[in-house]
Amino acid sequence: MPVLHQMHVSGNCYKVRLVARQTGVTIQLRDYGLHDGTTRQPDFLAKNPNGRVPLLELDDGTFLAESGAILWYLAAGTPLVPTERRAFADMLQWMFFEQYSHEPYVAVARFWLRYAPAAQLEQRRHLVPEWHAKGNAALGVMEAHLATHDWFAGGRYTIADIALYAYSHCAAEGGFDLSRYPALGAWLARVAAQPNHITLEAR
Repeated sequence: MPVLHQMHVSGNCYKVRLVARQTGVTIQLRDYGLHDGTTRQPDFLAKNPNGRVPLLELDDGTFLAESGAILWYLAAGTPLVPTERRAFADMLQWMFFEQYSHEPYVAVARFWLRYAPAAQLEQRRHLVPEWHAKGNAALGVMEAHLATHDWFAGGRYTIADIALYAYSHCAAEGGFDLSRYPALGAWLARVAAQPNHITLEAR
């Protein structure tokens, strides 16, 4: 059985749990502390030199890092991954957007404002306006797309939607006002209504 090395509150780890549930892949969870430094210890670095989760340990003893790569690995050959060339490229486009333009601001604001020790947050408080400005810009791009599309790629629910949902649905924890984005809000509801959906808190 594959093992997901994870931090349960992480949206990047939640993506993997959600895809596993929706593709029928049974995984075992191995949890790491948010602030205990265990992913920077030699035993973990031997598994992933980048010292990050999620990390999927496969049955053959190999390891796969990076949430987008893990999503594709689990979902390949299922309806969550388009086979048509343009739809597949659109899926990748939105997944790259999530990691480059969305996650660095929406997820980062959530971490520092909700989970970081107060003293460490105060050292970065001056960055909050930038996180909010750039995070809202990313949410605005999503809103514009969703005003005329139900989904992000191929006209149907794919791993691009899962990638973007993970941190968008809890963006309020980072100080983002989701009421500003009605089309995005309707999309969040559509994602949550998909078969075998699980919440971030579910185990």
